[in-house]
Amino acid sequence: MKIQSTKIDAFKGKFGGEVVSPGDEAYDDARKIWNAMIDKHPALIVRCITTSDVVLAVNFARDNELLLAVRGGGHNIAGSAMCDDGIVIDLSQMKAASVDPVARRVTIEGGATLADLDASTQAHGLATPLGINSTTGVAGLTLGGGFGWLSRKHGMTIDNLESAEVVTAAGEVVRASDTEHPDLFWALRGGSGNFGVVTHFEFRLHPVGPDVLSGLIVYPIAAAKSVLRQYREFLAQAPDALSVWAVLRQAPPLPFLPEAVHGTGMIALALLYADDPKLGEPLIDPLRKFGTPLGEHVGVQPYTAWQQAFDPLLTPGARNYWKSHNFSTLQDGLFDAVIESIENLPSPQCEIFFGAIGGATTRPAPESAAYAHRDAQFVMNVHGRWQEPADDERCIGWAREFFKASAPFASGGVYVNFLTADEGDRVRSAYGPNYDRLAQVKRTYDPDNLFRMNQNIQPA
Repeated sequence: MKIQSTKIDAFKGKFGGEVVSPGDEAYDDARKIWNAMIDKHPALIVRCITTSDVVLAVNFARDNELLLAVRGGGHNIAGSAMCDDGIVIDLSQMKAASVDPVARRVTIEGGATLADLDASTQAHGLATPLGINSTTGVAGLTLGGGFGWLSRKHGMTIDNLESAEVVTAAGEVVRASDTEHPDLFWALRGGSGNFGVVTHFEFRLHPVGPDVLSGLIVYPIAAAKSVLRQYREFLAQAPDALSVWAVLRQAPPLPFLPEAVHGTGMIALALLYADDPKLGEPLIDPLRKFGTPLGEHVGVQPYTAWQQAFDPLLTPGARNYWKSHNFSTLQDGLFDAVIESIENLPSPQCEIFFGAIGGATTRPAPESAAYAHRDAQFVMNVHGRWQEPADDERCIGWAREFFKASAPFASGGVYVNFLTADEGDRVRSAYGPNYDRLAQVKRTYDPDNLFRMNQNIQPA
């Protein structure tokens, strides 16, 4: 719907940040997000700088019956950070962090990226479990559950969330924690962006780094089945402090790989040991003996450097389409399917990875937070990535085909942050047995479904 210019002028008069409209010089840049397949044209993009700005924007959207999207890092694969014709609350200017090293806590604003959070906490040799691409937004990652290199030892991102400041659909600012608005706090931990705009997160921190043992050991795709079988056995015995992911793709031009293998199929074991690097060395040695590696790059480096190691493969501006399953075990039939898929890659940027979680992520009860998938030992992502719109059909088809081939081996759940825009039919799978309780909380805090640009939970 068209917004009256007098109403926009009145809103601008009270708003502290920047309001970007179609026709403004900044507009096209402001509506770009990580996934280049998303091409939406909001009526207004409001770049908030305070919680008060967010309250104003929420009230404006609700009172004018505007479609509302919330942009944190703008990294969500489904493109929920943007909408057509409505209003976008853009938090990207709100990145401030405050660390209490004695209490081991950090409070950070809702527009921060993982790099922002890591930089603030690593100054004190502390960290909380986050994802694997430093340009990802803290907000979206956390609200969907959040996992990464530290999760086997320290749990999901939400398992380390202490409290959140939330602007509700009614425009109220509330603090959600175990003792204040506990039902909302429960729902925020895995219920995605359904319940309000989180302007501040408070996380528990753990001693990590600043230097960690981490890196890659790369094998040829011909050895993939044998490597994957040994990987499965190895991880079943590995300590929680050791995280090893398996990534299958074409070899990028990494300096430690012979030039002759660039562009050929590979399986990389990506690892991080979260304790004293000296203790990790003998633990990772068996990973080098799964066959004859093409090369390796493993050593002691800053934790922040490893957190950014995959950024060059995940830069903004490419076209991306994902499919994902959770697995409680990895079966041989799955290995056959994944190898066949990697031998038929539609683009050199496509990959399939198995993110090993387990350990501390499996210990909370499935109903302890909205994120229910405590049986997941691995989260698989089929990452379709390419440059040209002409390749959409081929690359999306490839991702869907492998998704179908791997389904018989999956455990049924799915990580909500990996769902694309066309997977509304999987929303119940994403929230699992907690869906009905989430719908009740939604009715309390957002009865009119103002926050619906997400993997949406309908109010009960």
